[in-house]
Amino acid sequence: MTLSRPRVSAFAVALLTAPLGLCPVLPQPAQALTVYDPWNYAENMISAARALEQINNQITSLQNEAQMLINQARNLASLPRSSLQQIQQSVQRTQQLLGQAQSIAFDVGQIDQAFQQRYGNIPLSASDADLVAGARSRWQTTVGGLQDALRVQAGVVGNVDANKSEMATLVGQSQGATGALQATQAGNQLLALQSQQLSDLIAVMSANGRAAALSEAERATAAEQGREQRRRFLTPGAGYQAGNARMFSN
Repeated sequence: MTLSRPRVSAFAVALLTAPLGLCPVLPQPAQALTVYDPWNYAENMISAARALEQINNQITSLQNEAQMLINQARNLASLPRSSLQQIQQSVQRTQQLLGQAQSIAFDVGQIDQAFQQRYGNIPLSASDADLVAGARSRWQTTVGGLQDALRVQAGVVGNVDANKSEMATLVGQSQGATGALQATQAGNQLLALQSQQLSDLIAVMSANGRAAALSEAERATAAEQGREQRRRFLTPGAGYQAGNARMFSN
């Protein structure tokens, strides 16, 4: 409803002239009140705890991955020391000593040829000078074989100190290995060192066997040559002639 100006003025005058208790009360603005909701607070705390747990799980996962990478790096780390050169040098020294064998080398062809020429049956047509020269040549071969055996033994004994030191180093590195690769490499080098020691042992046995075989061959040939020389000595007209001998003169 629209009031005209006279009516508005009358209404205002009536309000002003009305008693205080009869004046209408105008509404007051409501003030904001803080309301505490325990259920909402509990849910917020649970959500925060779950978020913190997820963060802790992520941190633990990252730590495990970092440790796994560290372990992989250790497993792939190579051994800082290699004994291959030392082992190869020891093997080469022994091989050189075997290769310096006098007269008859460690070769099947040379052995067969030498036995056909120097050992075996004594030719009946050989002169006494040839028999003496052959016996001396065989004696020199036997002495050379004995010397070769002693030289090989000395070389192998010389490798013992170096092998002992190398083995101690490899065992220490194997025990202090930081990963699987280092432990495996140390074990492989220890096996290589043992193989080299076995090679030295085989070399000594071979040299000793060669020297013993030459001695037996010389003894057998000397026996055959002795029979031939006795046959020649006992052959009528070719050897000893009986006669009278005077030991003391009057």
